[in-house]
Amino acid sequence: MLTTLLDGRAFGEKHGKDAATVVALHGWARNRSDWGSTLEGLDALALDQPGFGATPAPEEGWGTRAYAEWLAEILRGLDRPVLVGHSFGGRVSVHLAAAHPELIRGVVLTGVPLFRPKAGGKPKLAYRVGRWAYSKKLISESKMEQLRETYGSEDYRNAKGVMREVLVKAVNDDYTDQLAAIPKDLPVRLIWGENDTAAPVWMPGEAMEILGDNATLEIVSGSAHLLDAGLVKSLRGSIDELRTF
Repeated sequence: MLTTLLDGRAFGEKHGKDAATVVALHGWARNRSDWGSTLEGLDALALDQPGFGATPAPEEGWGTRAYAEWLAEILRGLDRPVLVGHSFGGRVSVHLAAAHPELIRGVVLTGVPLFRPKAGGKPKLAYRVGRWAYSKKLISESKMEQLRETYGSEDYRNAKGVMREVLVKAVNDDYTDQLAAIPKDLPVRLIWGENDTAAPVWMPGEAMEILGDNATLEIVSGSAHLLDAGLVKSLRGSIDELRTF
């Protein structure tokens, strides 16, 4: 059932009949429908984050910290639910857990790009030259936009207006400080596909070194980045565990 929140500044899918004990955040360019199988039979809320699904985009280019503050407004009306975040939604969840741990019972993360890639190729020479020329006002905005459309990632090309600003901020983020700020008594569960190329498995490995003893890591054999049956089964197990805390 589609639910309106924050006077129309948020929409989500309500599962079950009672107040949500689980809140789930989707990945980039996805929406609340990703969580149908995971949340089946639970009292839960799958949110459309701003700019996706039914929820309006922010008026300016938010970073994931601003998304977390938007989320905090919703969580204050609930009784410490378990927070579940996939990919971009996991970035937001980490910020929320660091800044407002009192609002949640625990956090489950999957496929979250927690750190910048260890090795990444430089942009194509033509794009780097164009970017330099644009900075010197030697080419027009329209020409620079053509270069962005040609050489940008698929997500970048598909993101328009303010959402492109959101994406650029998100992909340049590193969550080392936020992971370290999560209280050691807040349970964190990392559920990762072994073949995830968007957030390779070295990322949760390094996150475990920061999070401490109250975090656990499960690598799901055969799974990749999106929520397939293997990931859903493991996610559900962690959600059910943390709901009893």
